[in-house]
Amino acid sequence: MSRSTASSAWARSIAEGLPDPLPPPQPLDPSVDHAPARRQVLGRAERELALRNALRYFPAHQHAELAPELAAELARHGRIYMYRLRPDYEMKARPLDEYPARSRQAAAIMLMIQNNLDPRVAQHPHELITYGGNGTVFQNWAQYRLTMKALSEMSDEQTLVLYSGHPLGLFPSHADAPRVILTCGMVIPACGSPEEYERLAALGVTSYGQMTAGSFMYIGPQGIVHGTTITLLNAGRKYLGTTGAEGLAGKVYVSSGLGGMSGAQGKAATIAGAIGVIAEVNPRALRKRHEQGWLDEVETDLERLLSRIDEARRARRAVSIGYLGNVVDLWERLAEASLAIDLGSDQTSLHNPYAGGYYPVGLSLDEANRRMVADPDGFRELVRASLCRQVAAIRKLAARGMRFWDYGNAFLLEAARAGAAVTRPEGGFVFPSYVEDIMGPMCFDFGFGPFRWVCTSGLPSDLHETDRIAAEVLEEMALAAKAETREQLLDNLRWIREAEAHRLVVGSQARILYSDEEGRQRIALAFNRAIAQGRVTAPIVLGRDHHDVSGTDSPYRETANVRDGSQVCADMAVHNVIGDAVRGATWVSLHNGGGVGWGQAINGGFGLVLDGSPDAERRVRAMIAWDVTNGVARRCWAGNPGARFAIEESMARERDLRVLLPSEADPALVRDALARAESER
Repeated sequence: MSRSTASSAWARSIAEGLPDPLPPPQPLDPSVDHAPARRQVLGRAERELALRNALRYFPAHQHAELAPELAAELARHGRIYMYRLRPDYEMKARPLDEYPARSRQAAAIMLMIQNNLDPRVAQHPHELITYGGNGTVFQNWAQYRLTMKALSEMSDEQTLVLYSGHPLGLFPSHADAPRVILTCGMVIPACGSPEEYERLAALGVTSYGQMTAGSFMYIGPQGIVHGTTITLLNAGRKYLGTTGAEGLAGKVYVSSGLGGMSGAQGKAATIAGAIGVIAEVNPRALRKRHEQGWLDEVETDLERLLSRIDEARRARRAVSIGYLGNVVDLWERLAEASLAIDLGSDQTSLHNPYAGGYYPVGLSLDEANRRMVADPDGFRELVRASLCRQVAAIRKLAARGMRFWDYGNAFLLEAARAGAAVTRPEGGFVFPSYVEDIMGPMCFDFGFGPFRWVCTSGLPSDLHETDRIAAEVLEEMALAAKAETREQLLDNLRWIREAEAHRLVVGSQARILYSDEEGRQRIALAFNRAIAQGRVTAPIVLGRDHHDVSGTDSPYRETANVRDGSQVCADMAVHNVIGDAVRGATWVSLHNGGGVGWGQAINGGFGLVLDGSPDAERRVRAMIAWDVTNGVARRCWAGNPGARFAIEESMARERDLRVLLPSEADPALVRDALARAESER
């Protein structure tokens, strides 16, 4: 078959929707890392409802053939994925012009969806899970097929509405409206428990979109590597007294997780100059990161591992080492040894502790996957005991000088629920969140966050040109920067100059770059000019992680350093999505959950297609500033000094921006007034 014939066949297939007749059933592919089975949470009546919910996607004449098969999936996996409908074409992002779409904006969304499900990128691609153990793009393959069909057919006068992956339909709108508006896991507050999530997901009526999985903005481990690098460098400066020039040379960082977002840790450690030691129980996940160049070495023996750490430390040589084994075994052996450990964290998916997000010590991977379904109560107790042992070992090392932080994955929250010694008598945790101590005051308050872009041509040369453009903008900004932001700008300038050499691309030709409001807007406008001039050959998709200045309300992570009592309020994230939608975003998303768990966060994001047109420039000017200044203004109102500096700088640049600034009360005056009121009662 010629390339053009194959491409034509693929285009027909991706646009066909649900096939009739049905394709033959597909066995599970043993070469792919599959999601663990989910525990059975539905009674008989609800299992019937789940099956009816699944069958309603298909014409009635197919129900008799599909019903036994989908019922068996529910019984075996605890979910209905509709494996039979998984496409037989290669799942990957293709150049934009290959997509059979009437709307180029819709074609860009198709590209991003396929990248999220690329086996090189996704954690469990055949279960439509991109990262985090349960971060889904769609609930089942029927939703994927119907969504791609709708995107191929829609015009720029329509909007596709997605409810937790379900394509509700195409609705008339207008050219300035988003092409897609989607939500993931939105439930009434009373149903925000993990138990309700399991039930609703099994029924096929909701999904856990994580952050960038359900919003189609995931770009592989690169999506978090810049933020992890910044966290490590600033942790060294804050806790260890390191300087920008030396980085973390000779310092040891220990953590866990190499699956999805956590897969960035090894690369981030070496970029920062450290010895990174990352434990991972899943050999497929570890092997994938090693083969992709995100991990330098693999070790299976703890004694050899300790010798290798000591050797690298003495040589002050940056290296990332993946330990194939349980992180509790690693922490306990390190606590026994005399080897100095400088920095520590954890990136297991503890928002999902009992369904594959955390594997307790003492069980093999296969045994744990079996026990979590066959004996969920017993498995829960093993997880809790394992967390208590992990915390005990970490506290021993902390007593010897190691600095440990929660990486926003609900580690401290779940450890506390397990009864581990992680809480203070007066409230709060004994270890900080990385946002509370590092990312919040040093980045988010100043408007710096994980800006990203994807070159839809698929050409490395286009990505190279965008790197060059971004570096040019940052260099100009750094020269004029005030002391409050100069170091951040210089860090980011070094990052983008070195990004290509670090070989960060997995899947689409994408880049992550922490940038502030001014930087994002200037870079976006420069990209749009480059497309118009032909220096970049195809449109660019702009986006960001929801883990950003304005994107997420979560007291355990993104708003951990908001201390006026509003850290649990979700106005910011909701307003951000609404504001992006009315200012020209190509698509917007609003999610329940994220890295800290169902009911623990509300987060949202956007995608914006740049095509070199004046219309795209107008959208950038209207939307990008709002997407950042909303969160900076909220952080300023909470009393954060860095945010006040940043919003005052933004108001000086933009005459139509007027933000209410707080008038800080004298603490002594407040205490005196309350004491007087008490005495007069």
